[in-house]
Amino acid sequence: MPETAGSTEPRILAGRYAIGEFIGQGGMATVYRGTDTKLGRQVAIKVMKSELSNDEQFRSRFRQEAQSASRMAHPTVVRVFDAGDDLIQTADGVKRLPFIAMEYIEGKNLRELAAENKLSPAEAARIVDSVLTALEYSHRAGIVHRDIKPANIMVTKSGQVKVMDFGIARAVSDTSSTLQQTTAILGTAAYFSPEQAKGESVDARTDLYSTAVLLYELLAGEVPFTGDSAVAVAYQHVSERPKPPSEHSPDLAPEFDRVVMYGLGKDRAKRFQTAAEFREALRKAANGEMPKLPRHDTQSTVLFSAGDEISDSDLALRQLSEGGGSKTQSRPPVMWTWAAILTVGAIVIAVVFWLVNLVPSNIAPSSVREIPEFENTTRALALEQLQELDLEVVQVEQPDDDVPSGYVISTDPVAGSKVNVGDEVTLFISTGPESAEVPGFAGLTLDKYTEAVEALGLAVGKVTTKDDPIEPENRVLSVSPERGTTLKWGESVDVTVSSGKVDVPNVVSQPLEIARSLTSGLGLELSLVPQTASDTGCTPEASYPITGQSIVGQNPQGSKLELTYCVG
Repeated sequence: MPETAGSTEPRILAGRYAIGEFIGQGGMATVYRGTDTKLGRQVAIKVMKSELSNDEQFRSRFRQEAQSASRMAHPTVVRVFDAGDDLIQTADGVKRLPFIAMEYIEGKNLRELAAENKLSPAEAARIVDSVLTALEYSHRAGIVHRDIKPANIMVTKSGQVKVMDFGIARAVSDTSSTLQQTTAILGTAAYFSPEQAKGESVDARTDLYSTAVLLYELLAGEVPFTGDSAVAVAYQHVSERPKPPSEHSPDLAPEFDRVVMYGLGKDRAKRFQTAAEFREALRKAANGEMPKLPRHDTQSTVLFSAGDEISDSDLALRQLSEGGGSKTQSRPPVMWTWAAILTVGAIVIAVVFWLVNLVPSNIAPSSVREIPEFENTTRALALEQLQELDLEVVQVEQPDDDVPSGYVISTDPVAGSKVNVGDEVTLFISTGPESAEVPGFAGLTLDKYTEAVEALGLAVGKVTTKDDPIEPENRVLSVSPERGTTLKWGESVDVTVSSGKVDVPNVVSQPLEIARSLTSGLGLELSLVPQTASDTGCTPEASYPITGQSIVGQNPQGSKLELTYCVG
């Protein structure tokens, strides 16, 4: 609600964000223009739909994903400033609704822009090029978008492209039990990858498939697959080969067909593997150069249930079983095919039953692994635990205001998730806060101070030693810049430490009192030994001159210094 009932005062969300005019509404959220009252900047506030408000798992996941997205800072990504939830009056009563505060963009989303005029191939390539740049950045940070579609791509008045809603699809899909529920919230299955349609795990290549669908739509004027329901569309993504976009747009260059059809590979191993690879091929196509890409996957039919490609020989067998060849039996061959399938199915069920109920658990070890909880865990220990579980680990370093440098922030999948042996787990490692104040050094050794500095994401720069009569060796004496100075992540602090030694001056021939003054502040064990003229032949004077000393120059702290002086 933009305003409180019966009042012209704007609704203040979470005690900070003043909700202004309504901007738009999607499948899972309502968007308002707002103002951050603390910083005085304009923001866009996305308030999640009320049907999500009662799902505590969603709210928790939503906050976590939004926090991960907030660490991304790139010109092609809509910045997320804050996330949380708040009590809001709705038509169904008071509900606690999740929200995010993000960068406000003056412009239109790509859905609106494409609806006004069909984009030229060059403009479509430019926009998708920027989307791929955003994805390359997010994938390096270990974040998969999962919901690339025109409504999530903003184009500013100056033509700059920005991708938004990173991580939100993850929060939705992890708490929605069916394809219908997920698409009802996210809006459409038209951009789903085959692996999403089959409920399999997703990775960076999932975003690249959805981007290929987006490129298809911009070039052809329509998406590759349509249907009466989400399930019908999902089935086509898994099992049917799309028509080349040039069949809808005859003037389209064949180079674009090549890029799009390769990007729509059913098998994720047989499509673009990285955003950079996709972008390079697209740029070649836009320049009239045919990209060198393998020809596979989209030429094959894929079974929805298993996702495996069927070879030409398998297709021939299927045609025969369905009456495509000459019939030499009174009973249709398809009946025998079904009989064989049912027999194999019965055998599989029997084997599974035997494994579950008869074979001891230590004979049939499970390949399923559970992601451990890594709170307050160092990088080395987390790596060791994940490798012991036979999992592939990808490390992503990023700043964090709360987690010390070198410690684990989170994992993807999250702790408690079930994965298979060999699956990839992303480990987010803190580099400390984005900025930090130079810490104090009182009583700290160089090693301890280095630990304190690096835990804040800073570094120790030049180390200088200095003689000091009191502080032991390697004890920090001073720092530059001084304590309390704010530095950016990665900047260094110069440190001066005690050498553990003192410089003993030569005081021979100096009067006793002067010699005592020059050596008394050095922390030495001073011993004065008088000598008479008859013993040494010295010439006695009223000042009692120093006739000898036991040590001079660099010496350890606390050394014994013996001075002899003439007393006549």
